[in-house]
Amino acid sequence: MGKVIAVVNQKGGVGKTTTAVNLAAGLALAERPTLLIDLDPQGNATTGLGVSKAGLYPTVYHVLLGGESTEKAIHPTSLRGLRLLPADIDLVGAEIELVGLGKREHRLRLALEPVLASFDYVIVDCPPSLGLLTINALVAADRVIVPLQCEFYALEGLTHLLKTVKLVRERLNLGLDVEGIVLTMFDGRTSLALQVREEVNRYFPGQVFDTVIPRNIRLTEAPSHGKPVMLHDLRSTGSTAYLELTREVLSHEH
Repeated sequence: MGKVIAVVNQKGGVGKTTTAVNLAAGLALAERPTLLIDLDPQGNATTGLGVSKAGLYPTVYHVLLGGESTEKAIHPTSLRGLRLLPADIDLVGAEIELVGLGKREHRLRLALEPVLASFDYVIVDCPPSLGLLTINALVAADRVIVPLQCEFYALEGLTHLLKTVKLVRERLNLGLDVEGIVLTMFDGRTSLALQVREEVNRYFPGQVFDTVIPRNIRLTEAPSHGKPVMLHDLRSTGSTAYLELTREVLSHEH
């Protein structure tokens, strides 16, 4: 059965979608059939893989709330081993619509059941909040990856997020665990970035990936071309870093 990894941070602009898209692409390149689920109403993971949001049907919204089959909503991408369950702006209403439904926290988990055996990995790109969509991702997930930008307030939100993960584990998903924290947008020339790295390692020993994702122009360009960074510029430092991160995730398989 596929291993489900939720990429979560309630703060926006921390490299969450970049991490979800490029980790999913890295896993597909390592010949692990992978499904990327775009659970963010902004739909950036969808456009980042070159899928147009115009007239898109069905999407993850219709799967969670409209009774559409998950299989029907899955799209191919330019990478052979990578499939996408896309999102568009419809998803904005999902948070409110889910409130009144039975098994509201389990919708994604139930939707994944019929397709899980077809994939080695399922990567979920969560919205920048700890609302019901993110809770759905945490209930469906085996593991959580937290992208963390090396900035002054980084640790503040992290403690809150890990508390939420702990609550979900205790009440809704006993199998949930943290795969790791990955430092993103890292600029080794600044003392702040180095300080944040030290602090995160001190507070969360053994939970931080060795791989650090640098600030890299190719990483910012790639989504506008509708490609993961490996297909945009394989030799860039951003591409190398995400392939290293993929290797680390694969090393946790056993």
